[in-house]
Amino acid sequence: MPSGTILCSASWERKGFLLTDSIFFDTDCICAFLWVHGECLLEKIVDGKIMIPKPVYDEIDRPTIPHLKRRVDLLLERGSAEIMYLSVDSEEYALYRELTTFSGDNKVIGRGEAASISLAKTYDGILGSNNLKDVAYYVEKYSLKHMTTGDLLVEAYERGLITEAEGNTIWQAMLNKRRQIGAQSFTEYLKKG
Repeated sequence: MPSGTILCSASWERKGFLLTDSIFFDTDCICAFLWVHGECLLEKIVDGKIMIPKPVYDEIDRPTIPHLKRRVDLLLERGSAEIMYLSVDSEEYALYRELTTFSGDNKVIGRGEAASISLAKTYDGILGSNNLKDVAYYVEKYSLKHMTTGDLLVEAYERGLITEAEGNTIWQAMLNKRRQIGAQSFTEYLKKG
């Protein structure tokens, strides 16, 4: 196993419901956890409500990163995650098309972010995204609840699922995988909060 990866650990004891709303993840946010083998922690943070829009699943399903898709598939098999499809004749699909198509003065964004935003808006869920540059405008426009990887780790820390030291280890492993998560350490991120 590569150094700096986080395994599912018995020390992350379940403390009950952590987040009651579904979290609709974009690719970068869920992959921050997948890259460091942190999907078990993610399961405990969101209590089995890991929503993966189909365009996000498609972005993860690449021949160059088959291990990430395998980890998502395990979440799906365990029932901790669900793939969310966008029906062509649905409200969420109309918004998805608007967010991914040039027209007027809208800011066009990637398919994963657009699908996550449209589903979070339609189902009154939480947007899980680190890509503040692309999503901040829409978070404000639609008054979306929003969490980043850092916010999710803070949630885990506040619930006693991880210690600050474990948070720093996870954070460094994510940085080592070139994840842009908002600070140089978990401790620094906690101080920002």
